Amino acid sequence: MFHHITVLLNEAIDGLNIRNDGIYVDCTLGGAGHSRQIASKLSSGGWLIGIDQDDKALKHAEQMLDSFNGKIDLVKSNFRHLEEVLKDAGVPQSEGVPQVDGILFDLGVSSPQLDEAERGFSYNQDAELDMRMDRSNPLTAFQIVNEWPDDKIADILHHYGEEKFARRIAKHIVLSRDRKPIKSTGQLSEIIKEAIPAAARRTGPHPAKRSFQAIRIAVNDELGALEEALEQAVRCTAPGGRIAVITFHSLEDRICKQTFAKYVEKCTCPPDFPICVCPQKGMLKLINRKPIVPGPRELEANPRARSAKLRIVEKL
Repeated sequence: MFHHITVLLNEAIDGLNIRNDGIYVDCTLGGAGHSRQIASKLSSGGWLIGIDQDDKALKHAEQMLDSFNGKIDLVKSNFRHLEEVLKDAGVPQSEGVPQVDGILFDLGVSSPQLDEAERGFSYNQDAELDMRMDRSNPLTAFQIVNEWPDDKIADILHHYGEEKFARRIAKHIVLSRDRKPIKSTGQLSEIIKEAIPAAARRTGPHPAKRSFQAIRIAVNDELGALEEALEQAVRCTAPGGRIAVITFHSLEDRICKQTFAKYVEKCTCPPDFPICVCPQKGMLKLINRKPIVPGPRELEANPRARSAKLRIVEKL
């Protein structure tokens, strides 16, 4: 059973400002919660394209979206190939670039991926070290932990996990694997716990949380994929269309904020000019200047939503 609680559902769908005959892309199908809401607003002339790397998510989405109006295409792919997916689907183009009316990204790891021990995402359940969102990808957490040099492991723990004990943890990992391979999430979790000073272990989240996040991001090249996908999303959104992005940690949110900032109109005219005469016009406008966050009721129902932030822009 693929059970997943959708985060910021109404806020994201409202933010997309959906037209019933428009073309919309859910780049992260997951449990299909957002896609169901999009599909429910489409007429027979509308079109929803859903993208996910996970076979279970795609199979679940197919069942969840079976009864809706409009054209629905579900594609197994990484969203870093967004433009290629849209071209292959036959989306109408303008100057060689496919144009859609709205694009959604929900960057949270689906609850089934976290909860199913065999996926190797969780530090709370003992399982084979994997962490691949697409099980056909060659790189696994096992390879990173057992084959990468300690300085490279430390770098990803520091940059992707913002782990202040990154170098200590990396050295402990290398010392441990020299004795025997680190094959399971339970082994890795214990090694990380031992590497962190006892005083630091007594407060805050689980000692392995940041390191597991960092390794997962590295396995799936999540930040690189996001940078590429957001650039393509800006190109592929038609004028008047919107992009909505739900992030779950500061690195994702920073990439989203910086990418949008590059394209937002910035008037440099003197304040006493009656109209803007800047030669360079922006491509986007911010719908919300500050990110939208979950309210108390949603946080009570779904504690995993506590770090979610929603940013929305509109193509000019």
